[in-house]
Amino acid sequence: MTASDATVLCQIDRAVALLTLNRPDKLNALNYSLIDRLTRLLDAVEADDGVRVVILTGAGDRAFSAGADIADFAPSVRSGAATALRDFVQRGQRLTARIETFPKPIIVAVNGLAYGGGSEITEAAPLAIGSERAKFCKSEISLGFAPPFGGSQRLPRLIGRKRALRMILTGEPIGAWKARDFGLINEVVPHDSLYDEAFHLAHVIAEKSPLALAACLNSVTRGINLPIDEGLAVEAGHFARMVPTKDIEEGISAWLDKRKPHFTGA
Repeated sequence: MTASDATVLCQIDRAVALLTLNRPDKLNALNYSLIDRLTRLLDAVEADDGVRVVILTGAGDRAFSAGADIADFAPSVRSGAATALRDFVQRGQRLTARIETFPKPIIVAVNGLAYGGGSEITEAAPLAIGSERAKFCKSEISLGFAPPFGGSQRLPRLIGRKRALRMILTGEPIGAWKARDFGLINEVVPHDSLYDEAFHLAHVIAEKSPLALAACLNSVTRGINLPIDEGLAVEAGHFARMVPTKDIEEGISAWLDKRKPHFTGA
């Protein structure tokens, strides 16, 4: 494993891929190498039919991610707008868009600080569980810029315009319980139980049809910002594509036979 590869670790066990941001000495700050490595791993996980759910977390006991690595992106900013947009903003936006539209469920297990880009990754993921020690902060304003990885767009959609603007304009952190009440994460669990809870949720989901999971994710992600009639058309289209599959036949047959279904993704 090269130093670049070590920025994100990957472990696969029983249909669940655990991806760990691995720069604990830097609070798992998102440098270019880490972002590129995580993007490559997501590509590999998508292509692996044995993986049905992804858990994304951070190494160490202090942070999921403290955000973008300032020392890494500062030279891009100082090189001008074109370089900053190409190297920094577009790279980060591609990552969060990849997470948001990923065809397999991603669960972010927030084990500590989720500041800046760390919060933006959490906002983009379909599911998130927070340790009681988790904290979320839109810290970009203190560096003199607006959230660049999608945070100015996703956070208001998740928690409401006024709550989001309070976070974005002040840079004040919020704790895990408030993040749950706002809808930024699904639930808060004791710190020592975070990974057990994340894996439990992952294994519950992994038993479902992977085709139906992808359909659900795409229907919600695409439809949430569409007029209701267009969203319903997206939903109907996914159902139509499920009709000829073995998974829908297996699900219906198992229910009628009063047995547990076994989905193959076919």
